[in-house]
Amino acid sequence: MANLDFKFLKEKYGTPLYIYDVNHLKKNMTGYLDYFKSNVFETEVLFASKAFCVKEMLRLVKAYNMSLDVVSIGELYTAIAVDFPMDKIYFHGNNKSISDLEFALNNNVGTIVVDNLMELVALDEITNRLNKKCNIIIRLNLGVEAHTHKFIVTAHVDSKFGVSYGSNDYNDMLDVLKNSKNINFKGFHSHIGSQIFDLDAFTAALEKMLGICKSFDKPLVLNIGGGFGVHYTDEDKPIPFDVVSKTLVDTCEKALKANNVKIEKLCIEPGRSIVAEAGYTLYTIGFTKKTPNKEYYFIDGGMTDNIRPALYQAKYDCDIVGKENELKNHIVTIAGKCCESGDLIIENHPLPEAKSGDLLVTYTTGAYGYSMSSNYNKALTPAVVFVEDGKDKLVCRRQSYDELLEREI
Repeated sequence: MANLDFKFLKEKYGTPLYIYDVNHLKKNMTGYLDYFKSNVFETEVLFASKAFCVKEMLRLVKAYNMSLDVVSIGELYTAIAVDFPMDKIYFHGNNKSISDLEFALNNNVGTIVVDNLMELVALDEITNRLNKKCNIIIRLNLGVEAHTHKFIVTAHVDSKFGVSYGSNDYNDMLDVLKNSKNINFKGFHSHIGSQIFDLDAFTAALEKMLGICKSFDKPLVLNIGGGFGVHYTDEDKPIPFDVVSKTLVDTCEKALKANNVKIEKLCIEPGRSIVAEAGYTLYTIGFTKKTPNKEYYFIDGGMTDNIRPALYQAKYDCDIVGKENELKNHIVTIAGKCCESGDLIIENHPLPEAKSGDLLVTYTTGAYGYSMSSNYNKALTPAVVFVEDGKDKLVCRRQSYDELLEREI
């Protein structure tokens, strides 16, 4: 655990509170940038901003000269707000609207990741109408499935994402590209899922993509996506980013040599694996309760600041601040204050006896906590604080009740 003064932060900012260890963020970004390199082809590391997209995080990504993956106009708008280089942005999405595509083109987004045939046809029409050039890569559904939760597997045959290689739609897309005046086809994208611990799934997907390259007469850009697993509990065995990076680069180099083929660039899109373990969520324990079969510790947050346990059955570790080394002789369920039976952050977790007012810290909440937060039950969105070398910095203030209602007529 980082050397964070949780009690001080609670007194200054209140709870629930999202806290990020900036040195941990920097270590993870540096790790990918240092290890994901090749002497044979270019490499590019994109931060998958959906994991945690706030201006201060994107400023950090920009300072480290990383590229950026956005999946909505809102994320793109956030990038524009911090003057992120447009040529380093990749715009994803399976159902971009016409106005989305126009906005991206008018703001000179570097690469559009095209998800399906209809999008490509629409994009071709828009580029002609606006007289705008654009670079694209096509998201492929390779049929490589990772062993993960069904809601975060993205490459099975019936996935909502991407076009299946060799399908009629795929061939029709190639025909559109042959006749397009303004679209510059650069290569392919694949993303097989999230929270993956099996490197074989990544290498299988990459080898399949490299085989596809043989059909083209120019070196292509290949983006293998992200989804690298992290440590939430001791059940998780994440692969270190140096091993992930080296394995992907080595696999690519060997396959290129064996097949006598070249690529222009290999890209990856880490998001969770950069921000998750650098993040903590701090709560205040209120009431406790015993039923015939359970003991509950109630916190002042819940599914509104961390929907993942309800959505994915995600598991977390936690501690009572200041009691980390006490006997953990209570098997408790950490429950939120939302009016939902499923508002359970952690179930059957060993903890010491808690008193009202104790602080509870949950670990590895830096990805998708803030991004997926909501105002359900009219809960306020928590503040976000960055801490670096003992100094704290407020990067998102806590929502006020006036702000909660400001858009209501």
